[in-house]
Amino acid sequence: MRTEPDPALPTAQTEPAAGRPAAGSAAATVAEPTAGSAAAAVAEPAPARPAVMLAMNESSRVRVLVPQVRTRLERVADVLPVGPGTAFLADPAIRDALAETEVLLTGWGCPAITPEVLAAAPKLQAIIHAAGSVKSFVDPAVFDRGIQVTSAVVANALPVAEFTVATIVLSGKRAFRLSAEYKNSRRKPDPSFVPGNYGSTVGLLGASRIGRMVADRLRTFDLEVLISDPYLTAAEAAGFGAELVELDALFSRSDILSVHAPLLPETVGMVDARLLGLLRDGSVLINTSRGRIIDAAALEKECRSGRLDAVLDVTDPEPLPPDSPLLDLPNIFLTPHLAGAVGNEVARLGELAVGEVERFAAGVPLQHTITAADLGRIA
Repeated sequence: MRTEPDPALPTAQTEPAAGRPAAGSAAATVAEPTAGSAAAAVAEPAPARPAVMLAMNESSRVRVLVPQVRTRLERVADVLPVGPGTAFLADPAIRDALAETEVLLTGWGCPAITPEVLAAAPKLQAIIHAAGSVKSFVDPAVFDRGIQVTSAVVANALPVAEFTVATIVLSGKRAFRLSAEYKNSRRKPDPSFVPGNYGSTVGLLGASRIGRMVADRLRTFDLEVLISDPYLTAAEAAGFGAELVELDALFSRSDILSVHAPLLPETVGMVDARLLGLLRDGSVLINTSRGRIIDAAALEKECRSGRLDAVLDVTDPEPLPPDSPLLDLPNIFLTPHLAGAVGNEVARLGELAVGEVERFAAGVPLQHTITAADLGRIA
């Protein structure tokens, strides 16, 4: 695990981040003294140490800020001794600490950052999220006030992409269906009918960060990769090894279809009975995005018929009720929403977030910023 400061940290010559002077600027240095003057004894002041409040539940804090990462954080920042539980303003001690807070280092379990919270935090300049989406707790007023917001979504996307590529390769050999058949029948099944992974077509629904990572990693396999996304150009798709196609063509041409669209009002139920019907007999549908993107009733019907296989890390509803037919179907492989960062992978989120704190403390631009305009098209 990397324990040194982020190697991507720009030098002091980089344009400073808003609100903090860059090292070497007029605001950060004293004038060049003449020999023998009293000013010659004045040393350049040390970089300011931002006051950081941790706003995440205890479980997240332990997993995200492992000792090596916590040490990095404390090298460059003053970590306040208090943090919110389920609310920022219920405890007077937390309210008092908010008045001095320059950076909120947030994570899973962070309470809502409302206009009232912002009013109690006049020095707040950055919200650095050591997890994925910020939509559930960051109020639009944060952006209106010009506070920088960053997210570790990139670090969480990597294990999802790795998981997806693994399931694609296994799906090409129909490993999940054959494994279930082997266990249920107690007899070795004949694998000669499986299509395999040479020249098969993989379709990616959505050019999200994860979708792009998956496409790029599939370059090493002898697969044809298609992708469909209304915001993507053919040249961009070709840049990560995929062919841009319309939605219907994506479903009708794919042997394996992997869902990577964000959950937005317009994507709820978008993979409906019509699109599922376009998939070839024996195709595999993979979903590591959000369960509500797929019409659950239509998917159940297709899988109960045996026409399609499915690998589902997410479902609708989630979790499934104990009497759900999906739990018993041999052609559905279910995992408990584990594609994202789990176990030791969670520390990667802390490393990315602390790297952003290091950049903030150095007065240089943050690398993983989210804008108000991004909220309408990200998960």
